Amino acid sequence: MSTDLLLRSVRVAGAGRELLPTDEPVDILIRGGLITDIAPTGNLRAPADVLDGDGAWVIPGLWDHHVHTVQWALTAQREPLHDAESAADAAARMSRVAPLSDGRRIGIGFRDALWPDAPTRALLDQMTGDVPTYLLNADVHSVWLNSAALRREAFDGQDDDGMLREEPAFEISRRLNAVDDAMADAAVAEAARRAAARGIVGLVDFDMGWNAGAWARRLAAGFDVHRVEFAVYPHDLERAVAEGLRTGDPVGEGGLVRMGPLKVIADGSLGTRTAACSHGYDDTPSNHGALTVPPERLHELLGRAAGAGIEAAVHAIGDVTATAALDAFTDTGQTGTIEHAQLVRHADLARFARLGVAASIQPRHAIDDRALVDLLWSSQSSVAYPIASLRSAGAGVRFGSDAPVAPLDPWHAISAAVTRESEDGTLWHPEERVDIDTALRASAHHGTDGTSAVTPGGVADLVLCGADPHSTDAATLRVMPVEATFVAGRRTH
Repeated sequence: MSTDLLLRSVRVAGAGRELLPTDEPVDILIRGGLITDIAPTGNLRAPADVLDGDGAWVIPGLWDHHVHTVQWALTAQREPLHDAESAADAAARMSRVAPLSDGRRIGIGFRDALWPDAPTRALLDQMTGDVPTYLLNADVHSVWLNSAALRREAFDGQDDDGMLREEPAFEISRRLNAVDDAMADAAVAEAARRAAARGIVGLVDFDMGWNAGAWARRLAAGFDVHRVEFAVYPHDLERAVAEGLRTGDPVGEGGLVRMGPLKVIADGSLGTRTAACSHGYDDTPSNHGALTVPPERLHELLGRAAGAGIEAAVHAIGDVTATAALDAFTDTGQTGTIEHAQLVRHADLARFARLGVAASIQPRHAIDDRALVDLLWSSQSSVAYPIASLRSAGAGVRFGSDAPVAPLDPWHAISAAVTRESEDGTLWHPEERVDIDTALRASAHHGTDGTSAVTPGGVADLVLCGADPHSTDAATLRVMPVEATFVAGRRTH
C-alpha cells in the first residue's frame, strides 16, 4: 500500500527538470502513489513520513525493457565464462565446477567466435567426463553440450561439435530454467532486490514459459519489488487470446503486473552467426544467416495478435530481418517494438518513426560485441548498433539489458549510450552517442515515447541518485550510487 511521503531537499535531474525555474533543491509530496506537489524546500507541509534527500538527484524510475527473468535470476548458480580465452579453457573450467542438485554442470556467457580453437564434443567429453555439462553462449542462441548432456536431453546424434543452435538451443534453455517453482520464485525475488538497488522500478519479462501463471503466483506470495510487463510466445498466443489477455491488462491484484506483447524471434544472433544479413559473415562469406520465421508466418502472427489487442515485440538482429519485421508491422497495422535492431538499413531508419514502432535496444551490447562486429560484420553496409541514427530519424527508443546476456543494470546501458566507452576507455562508433536526457528517457517506462516525468500528477516511480547524471563521466555513470528507489511512492530500496 502506498503512504504519504515527503521527499525533502532533492534536485530534479530527469524529465520534469525543464519545468522548474532553477536547479535549487525542492520538496516532492507523494500521495496515493502520485506526485501531488513540488515546491522549493521548506514550503510544503510534511506528512508523517519524511525522507531527507540531502540534495540528491531524483529521476523517473528506470525500466529494463528486455529481460529473461528466470534465466537471469538463476545466473548466480551458473559458472561465468565470459572471460574464457579458448574452447580448451572453457572446458577445463567446467571440469572443476561442482554439479548442481540435479546433477548438471551449467556454464554461461562464452563467445566462441573469438576463440582461437573450435569447440568440439570430444574436447568437452575429455574434460568433463560423464557429468552432463552445458555451456550457454553469451547470446543464448547456441549451447555446447558434452555427450552425457546430449544423451540426457535426447539430442544425441548431433554434429561432432556438440553445439545446438537456435530452436534446439532454446529448448535446452527452457529445460534448464524449468526448476522447482519455489526455487525459481526465490531466485526471482532475490534478483529483483538487486535490480531495485540499481534503480529498477519495472521490467519487460521475455521468459519463454507461461508468464501469466508464474507472475500471478509470485504476486499471491507477496512479490512487490517492481512492476512487470510479461510476454507470450507464439506457442502460447492462442491460450492468451482464449483467456482474454490484452496488452496492458493487469494480472493479479495491485496493478504491478500486466500483460505485455507477443514475442516473435525472427532470426538468430551475431555471435552464433545466424542473424539474417544482407552481406555474408566475414569468416564465412557464403553464410548470410537466416530468417527463423518466414515472412508470411510473421505477418500471420502479428495480424492475429493485433486483432486480439496484443502488441508485438519482434526479435530482429540482422538488417534483412529488421526489414521483414517492418514490412509485417506495415501490412498488419500492428504496434510494438523491434527488439535489438543491431543492424539496420539506412532506408529503414525512418520507417520506425513512420510506423510508430519503437526500437528496443541494449546499448551495453555495443560495448560487449564490438570485437565480434569488427570480426564478423566489417563488410556490412547497414548501420551497426544505431542509437543516434534512430533518434535522428525520429524513432522512439527503449533501453534494456537482455539479461542475462548483459548485466541487469540500467546504468551500464545509460553509460554505454551516452559515451560508447568501454571500461578501458576505448570509444566505439562515438557518432552513435546520445545525450544524457535522451538516455534517461529511454530508460524510463516506454522509453522516449513514454510520459514518465518528475512532475505533479506523475506516477511516483522515482530513483534518488547520489550524483548528478548530467555531470558525471562514463565510469561514474556505470556505478551510479542509488540512494533510494520508489514504486508508487513505496520505498523498494
